[in-house]
Amino acid sequence: MMKKIFIGLLTIFLLIISFFIYGIYIKPKSPKGESSIKHNNLELKVSYYRPYKKNRLIFGYKKDSALVPFNEYWRLGANFATVLSSNKSISFAGKNLNSGSYRMYAIPNPESWEVFINSEAGAFGFYPPDKKNDVLSVNIPIKEMDESLEQFTIDFNKDSIGINLRMRWDKTKILIPVNLN
Repeated sequence: MMKKIFIGLLTIFLLIISFFIYGIYIKPKSPKGESSIKHNNLELKVSYYRPYKKNRLIFGYKKDSALVPFNEYWRLGANFATVLSSNKSISFAGKNLNSGSYRMYAIPNPESWEVFINSEAGAFGFYPPDKKNDVLSVNIPIKEMDESLEQFTIDFNKDSIGINLRMRWDKTKILIPVNLN
């Protein structure tokens, strides 16, 4: 009798775990994204999860049911925390950042985002990180885009000045200059 109960409970447990693994890793609603760039001896990579707009208000006030409310922690995507990796020390929006992998998150506001680099790389992103582990923060003005972008996108682009880490979603984008020190 005890053996049947144990097998039943084990089966239920395995079904729950399988559902979790399927939802997060195999077919997530917000698929994993990665962007990288190599320029001279610099290699930058960002790993994140890419949610869709799906006719929702993305950036705005909590009272208006915004998905990403102003003045609140946002993991820069979905599921796990967004990770920025660099093989060299860099200038991140004018501030020094040593080589390594870091958790990146933001606090969006109507006119700008405060973007944070934190030493807790690889953490699950649902909960805010420990602020004691913040390595740096920068305030970046937002830019409005003409067309709405359905899926959250982080990538790199080069211009005449150097490399930018670019984040875009809905009609909002920010550009963070990233260069070798």
